Amino acid sequence: MSGPEVTTPGGRVRGTVDAGVNVFLGIPFAKPPIGALRLAAPEPVEPWHGVRPADSFGPPPPQIVPAIAQPALGQPRNDSARETDPGWLTVNIWTPDLGAARLPVMVWIYGGAYLQGHTADPTYDGARLAREGGVVVVTLNYRVGAEGFGLFAGAPANRGLLDQVAALTWVHDNVAAFGGDPDQVTVFGQSAGGGSVAALLAMPRAAGLFRRGIVQSMPGKFYTLDLAEDLGRAIAATAGVPPTAAALADLRPDDLVAATTRIEEQIRKDPGRWGAEANRPVSPVVDGDVVPRSPWEALAAGQSRDVTLMGGHTRNEWRTLMAMAGQLQGIADTAVDAALRALTPDGGKAYRAAFPEASPWQLYEMLMTDWSFRVPILQLLDAQVTGGGRAFAYELAWTVPGQGGVMGAPHGSDLPLVFGNLTKGVATLFLDGDVDEAERLSARMRGAWTSFAATGNPGWDPYDTTRRITKVFDTEDTTGPYPGEVHRRLWADRPYQPVPLLRR
Repeated sequence: MSGPEVTTPGGRVRGTVDAGVNVFLGIPFAKPPIGALRLAAPEPVEPWHGVRPADSFGPPPPQIVPAIAQPALGQPRNDSARETDPGWLTVNIWTPDLGAARLPVMVWIYGGAYLQGHTADPTYDGARLAREGGVVVVTLNYRVGAEGFGLFAGAPANRGLLDQVAALTWVHDNVAAFGGDPDQVTVFGQSAGGGSVAALLAMPRAAGLFRRGIVQSMPGKFYTLDLAEDLGRAIAATAGVPPTAAALADLRPDDLVAATTRIEEQIRKDPGRWGAEANRPVSPVVDGDVVPRSPWEALAAGQSRDVTLMGGHTRNEWRTLMAMAGQLQGIADTAVDAALRALTPDGGKAYRAAFPEASPWQLYEMLMTDWSFRVPILQLLDAQVTGGGRAFAYELAWTVPGQGGVMGAPHGSDLPLVFGNLTKGVATLFLDGDVDEAERLSARMRGAWTSFAATGNPGWDPYDTTRRITKVFDTEDTTGPYPGEVHRRLWADRPYQPVPLLRR
């Protein structure tokens, strides 16, 4: 069998070629986390003999499709990714040059609410970004759900983040053999992947493994120990076992997925059970060890001042979640009032005064976009600059053509544009086959992302806490002071903190 071959410390791998790009799929970076390694920190992969085929993706980690991902966006319910192959921890590489090119390296971390995601999603095909951007693209699988983020006695916290550190360590040690420069690594991710990048910035274990970070649409969900422990106890109780790693490790992965699914459903039916901000069964935990303090606190203290940061969001993030919940056609005033009471200190008076012409539907979308995505990333950029670091800001304001334009610039619409995959994966939900304008916008965004990876400068002025210069990607791009300043000021005196357990 022919194909490009590369020797790594773990062994030799044989890939394929896709339109001039060398592709290596499903390379293990850690031992399968089963048996004695179940719910444990990842351990380095054991070397193999001979040539290992690297022509297919590794299996996805055990996961649920959250209740929010329903047929409204064309996704049927599937309670579990049922996989018998435990080799979940793998990387994939797209490289335009296997020589000593020492190209910039871009390592992608997928999102999915820390509950789902895998690198075989065609949205994350790195061929075009590598070929046209002159970079080495790496994607990685990490444990999600309770396998990766459930907090149980006897198990290290944030195992999914530890998987990411293990993959970045593998990249540092191996990427030169694929034409990449281990000293020019950029980590980028969207949604929970963006939150993961923020967490990595706060993790001493990740120091020195990447030089730049891109945070796309990060959620502001980091849990305190007491909240994570309480959710862990609930998951274990639902599974019918004590909340210990030893007991849970005896469960089949599908059984742990099923227990997590039931807790996710309880949160959806009773959103106040663990507090309004605890809206998922797992999330990264500020545990004092793996993540010693929140990203906002760590960056403000200068912990990652040597890492250049780029971050941003889409203008109408929450409309994707509204579409999934069937709320694009409207939402009850009582639901809007409840959200304003739960998430604002004055019951929404400041929001109503700031946006007097907004309908209840618009007010709800703005509130949820601000609380979930806009404010966390703005406060992260502020923290990076306060700590002596360098940062760049962007906003995606382009209205996607799908669903008659009612979606605006929703959560996830940046993904096909950044990767240039405009006819597959999530693009089929947002672009509806109308890709002419998307092609032009994608070229500009891919150029900014790869320029940042290569030079640390995406092509506009850096962010500061006075001018807040922001690149706005739209049909016609603009650069200037942050366009959502009214939104930012509504939260200016409310710094993001890890979410505590609701005490009743």
